[in-house]
Amino acid sequence: MIEAILSGLHGLGEGFANLEWYNVVMIAVGCGLLALAIRKEVEPLLLVPIGFGAILANIPLAGLMESGGFLKTIYDAGVATELFPLLIFIGIGAMTDFGPLLENPRILLLGAAGQFGIFITIILALACGFGKVDATSIGIIGACDGPTAIFFASRYSPDLLAAISVAAYSYMALVPVIQPPIMRLLTSKRERAINMTPTKNARPISKSVRIAFPIVVTVFGGLIAPLGLPLLGTIMLGNLMRESGVVERLVKVSEDEIASGVTLLLGLAVGATMDGARFLKAETLMILGFGFLAICADTVCGVLLGKLMCWLSRGKVNPLIGAAGISAYPMAARVVQSEGLKYNNQNFLLMHAVGANTGGQIGSVMAAAIMMSILKGMGII
Repeated sequence: MIEAILSGLHGLGEGFANLEWYNVVMIAVGCGLLALAIRKEVEPLLLVPIGFGAILANIPLAGLMESGGFLKTIYDAGVATELFPLLIFIGIGAMTDFGPLLENPRILLLGAAGQFGIFITIILALACGFGKVDATSIGIIGACDGPTAIFFASRYSPDLLAAISVAAYSYMALVPVIQPPIMRLLTSKRERAINMTPTKNARPISKSVRIAFPIVVTVFGGLIAPLGLPLLGTIMLGNLMRESGVVERLVKVSEDEIASGVTLLLGLAVGATMDGARFLKAETLMILGFGFLAICADTVCGVLLGKLMCWLSRGKVNPLIGAAGISAYPMAARVVQSEGLKYNNQNFLLMHAVGANTGGQIGSVMAAAIMMSILKGMGII
């Protein structure tokens, strides 16, 4: 009996015996993500489960990502099936107010300009030797929309999912750091001080228009790029529930319980893909670099279009709002408001920036949908 017990004790510590250098590095990376989330409060809802998932995935012999393993089951159920990103999109739609965009539809152009980083990054990735599908998956980081990036990568580039996910959410969190220097570089003090306080003649958007908007966008967007309908349809479903005013319980559960629970599971599943043997490659660093360039290019294109609108309106449009044309809602809009107040303490850019920001949400989904349709038309997917 004693001999059997002693023999069994030999199995203890096998994890240490099989620990590789890349496991140690990735456990440290996971701890770093936890530190960012807990100490710096950088996207804590997602970085806490991602960081902990990375730690779990790099403990040898645990088998969590093997068939039947805890993390593998979560991954197969929600990421491989694309269910988790779509459920999150319902919650995003339920939290989004498209009113500022409907009040000034021209701002939708800024949401379109905020997606140029996607196409610029795709070209750069192709030039660096990535295949057409992988280059497109990398470019979607430029949507500055984590669920969209995960949806696309999980479907077409699962081997790059971890790097793309970490890049997408990290740069979303760093928008307040990345954007302001670019905004200041491309605009003058006079432009940054332009006051865009809403006029008293602004006509409120009727409830009928608010209800019709998500339906019309779903139909026309789906007809233009059918492959992107899951993304577009779920975000518009959430918004329709919000604007209808008759399903408050569904709106509440979409915003809170579903969004929070799915974010936890999605973060764990994404973190579980950060196995050191597969994650620590040169292409991972390249993807992180491309992601940074994508967000910068989005901001540049948005601000430049804002400058053009400023010129065409004879100084009535503050070009800073162009930086909000990305999908990081509502963070980018808050960054624009903060920058505007530095140069004019009477400035009120928030609602205009929110309009551009919600336009960026639609733009990011449509950009991904269009790219899927193009790849399908080329016979690549």
